[in-house]
Amino acid sequence: MTARTLNLDDALYQYLLDVSLRETPLLKRLRDETQAMPMARWQVAPEQGQFLALLVKLIGARRVLEVGTFTGYSALCMAAALPDDGAMICCDIPGNYNAIARRYWQEAGLAERIDLRLAPALVTLEQLNQPGQFDLVFIDADKANYPQYLEHALRLLRVGGLAVFDNTLWSGRVLEDHPESADTRAIQALNLALKDDARVELSLLPLGDGLTLCRKR
Repeated sequence: MTARTLNLDDALYQYLLDVSLRETPLLKRLRDETQAMPMARWQVAPEQGQFLALLVKLIGARRVLEVGTFTGYSALCMAAALPDDGAMICCDIPGNYNAIARRYWQEAGLAERIDLRLAPALVTLEQLNQPGQFDLVFIDADKANYPQYLEHALRLLRVGGLAVFDNTLWSGRVLEDHPESADTRAIQALNLALKDDARVELSLLPLGDGLTLCRKR
């Protein structure tokens, strides 16, 4: 027994996947294709995708916003969890991976449920004049803008909605005293600001590279 979160070695992590991951063959193919790409590290872990889908169902989400989509794995997980009248907006920049995302969404029969908007995410978010209309916002894009993404998320979320940030443990780089990386500094700033942010209820989970859940009060 332990009173703190376990460190997962490879064997224990594999056990976690073996007994809990319910990845469909389509999701597995998408993950495998993505892992062969140079930017494979951008993809969420499969257990994170499954957790996001569970969050969508737990809060009864109908409107989801994703900031940073890459090859579409997390979007596919969440879109599949939405009700028939649900919809999501995905923000990303143009890249050769956009076609991969669209191809898998189409094969899953969920393409009509996902609106992929290709532009700098801050531009797309500023254009969204839908305050309080989203149930869940998942943020997994350029880390330097995380503090700004938080403000947009809180504007766009309904009361009780969730903002979910990926990579908030940043492979341990959040412990650096004087980081040179703007991304590291931004994640550190976000984490410190959220600790005392009265607008949200908060939990940082050691899932994947760190997943922070913020429930809008």
